[in-house]
Amino acid sequence: MSSETISLPVTGMSCSNCAANIDKMLQNLKGVEHSNVNFASERLSVEFTPSEVSLDEIVLAVKKIGYSLVLTDDGMDEVDAEEIARDAEIRDQTKKFTVGVIFALPLFVLSMSRDFNLIGQWSHASWVNWGFFLLATPVQFYTGWDYYVGAIKSLRHKSANMDLLIALGSSVAYFYSLSIMLFAGLGEHVYFETSAVIITLIKLGKLLEARTKGKTGGAIKKLIGLVPKTATILDNNVEKQVPISAVKKDDIVIIRPGERIPVDGIVIEGKSSVDESMLTGEPLPVDKKVKDMVTGGTVNGQGLLRFRAQRVGKDTALAQIIRLVQEAQGSKAPIQALADRVSAFFVPGVIIMAVITFFIWWSVTGEFVPAMIRMVAVLVIACPCALGLATPTAIMAGTGKGAENGILFKRSEALENAAKLKTIVLDKTGTITMGKPAVVDIVPLYPDITREFILAHAASLEKGSEHPIGRSIVKHVEKMKMKLMDPIDFKALSGFGVEALINGRQYRFGKPGWFFKQGYDFIDTDHIISSFQDKGRTVMLLADEKNILGLISVSDILKPESVKAIKSLHDEKLKVVMLTGDNIQTANAIAKEVNVDEVVAEVQPEEKSEQIKILQKGKGMVGMVGDGINDAPALAQADIGMAIGTGTDVAIETGDIILASGSLEGIPKAIKVSRKTLRTVRQNLFLAFVYNAVLIPVAAGILAPFEMFPDFLRQLHPILAALAMAASSISVVTNSLRLYRAKII
Repeated sequence: MSSETISLPVTGMSCSNCAANIDKMLQNLKGVEHSNVNFASERLSVEFTPSEVSLDEIVLAVKKIGYSLVLTDDGMDEVDAEEIARDAEIRDQTKKFTVGVIFALPLFVLSMSRDFNLIGQWSHASWVNWGFFLLATPVQFYTGWDYYVGAIKSLRHKSANMDLLIALGSSVAYFYSLSIMLFAGLGEHVYFETSAVIITLIKLGKLLEARTKGKTGGAIKKLIGLVPKTATILDNNVEKQVPISAVKKDDIVIIRPGERIPVDGIVIEGKSSVDESMLTGEPLPVDKKVKDMVTGGTVNGQGLLRFRAQRVGKDTALAQIIRLVQEAQGSKAPIQALADRVSAFFVPGVIIMAVITFFIWWSVTGEFVPAMIRMVAVLVIACPCALGLATPTAIMAGTGKGAENGILFKRSEALENAAKLKTIVLDKTGTITMGKPAVVDIVPLYPDITREFILAHAASLEKGSEHPIGRSIVKHVEKMKMKLMDPIDFKALSGFGVEALINGRQYRFGKPGWFFKQGYDFIDTDHIISSFQDKGRTVMLLADEKNILGLISVSDILKPESVKAIKSLHDEKLKVVMLTGDNIQTANAIAKEVNVDEVVAEVQPEEKSEQIKILQKGKGMVGMVGDGINDAPALAQADIGMAIGTGTDVAIETGDIILASGSLEGIPKAIKVSRKTLRTVRQNLFLAFVYNAVLIPVAAGILAPFEMFPDFLRQLHPILAALAMAASSISVVTNSLRLYRAKII
């Protein structure tokens, strides 16, 4: 049975425990293979079997436990639907916060004025307490209603979340104050302002957190914003503007100067330069002409282009990039496991600590009120949100920063582990070099054999080949407008060469080592081959059944950025290894130019992964960078596989990181993004753990015996605790946002 994976926005979560509740429920739902809820991005990714459970059933199951999934209506894309839902949620929270301020502010001012005897004796009359009650009640049960709902939902699923702490803390202060008014003898001082201000401050913190947290997903919004809403197509030779969703494969699309390209396609008319920087990270425009590919989301320059749509909707390169970034942002990095384990026990632990604090202080002082105040402070100051946000917000910002620079992390695990790489293995052809070798020398070895004969037979043997060298020879012959022959009984020997019958005669074309193994005479050719190989050229031989007839040397030029990129890798203290199937002389010549640390040459495609295994036996993780089908096993074997974005689909599918621009400079950039992200995660976890480890004991009164500390720390008021709690989550999210400003060049 085939499964389907969807990703949808979630509303109604208040902390990471809410995300865990949804996850737990879905994983017990029949037909759901896997689910992951990310609290920071507020998205659900779920893999399910449609024949066993429908999307509607999943939506209903999530709704039953108190949360909502955002679905798109007809004619509305997911981005608009999510934006509307998020805006509605923020408006609702803003309205509740405003009500909180309207009632809590005068309550706080009057209460504090009475406590400090700043107003008359009338303020001590019993009716004033009832006035305080009337001011506090809307805050408690309107502004704070979400916390009661969240707490009940949490308890219903036998778990505990942040809402439970806030509901408990504020309710203790509110209902104790109400009890004083109803039952004489319990006391005189009420604490309505404490409960009201706690709720209002925490509501403010959640609002600021939501708005700040939204910025960590800014890269996704930027990418989505690249997609134009409409496109101009040619319908029966008439220009027609249609919604982007109406563009179909093979439609003729017209792009005027300055317009954004709506879908992927092939140019059929016109010339222009296209700004692809938002997809590749490369600032220079790329020239486009007939038969060139254009990508949706990029910006046309000064020329008018007509192109035939090839990939539309979810199949476009931009849509796939957005999906990859969303999946990476929604996945859990290994480093998050510690925070998840702590969060599972955090809230119950805090409640137990609060109760213990209450009884200790009640037994020590014999006074109920001071003990209650400390208990409320412990409940309110604890912040599971900071722990829940520490890793995912940094991951969101890191993957976003990478996407802005043409680096696509498929999973957050790749983003984390790239920072731990010690060795980078580079394929040569198409990675260090352009992968577009050109014919340099044609050397016939017999007087009656011409250069044209060598070229024509080599190209005829290679005309069906996908190998870069074979394609370069065919292209060279096509430019010369020479006629190719049809080979019969064609055979390709991977890593060696090709053979076939041409005009009834057997010919072979391939690497010198292949002919050496078959016993061909190299006496007159060995020095020629060596001289070319010493120059970094690749030599291919043409032979019949008995003799070597001639040779062709080709040269693959370096990518302009290769030397600089490898130097940057050395600056990051990484060992650089070149892995190639080419001969050792050519490999060494290239290695000398780019200054790699080690060369492994003459490796067959199936042996590349074995070489990675050998390197993995050393110290540290190994990263492999490649672009071809033959690199796929090595990319899969490496701890981190980096696929050149201009390479084959198989390599891109296998890699953990995609370098969209095709530039080697993406490798050090990816590692720098990873290291900065991991550093930010550690900083966030440190902030979250230290905040809770230090301030919860302070709220419990651990500093009370020490007179050298100020009074507000020795007796931490719950209002200050609420303020500190709100600040902790915001500080973690703000620290993650610093990644967007980080320099990675």
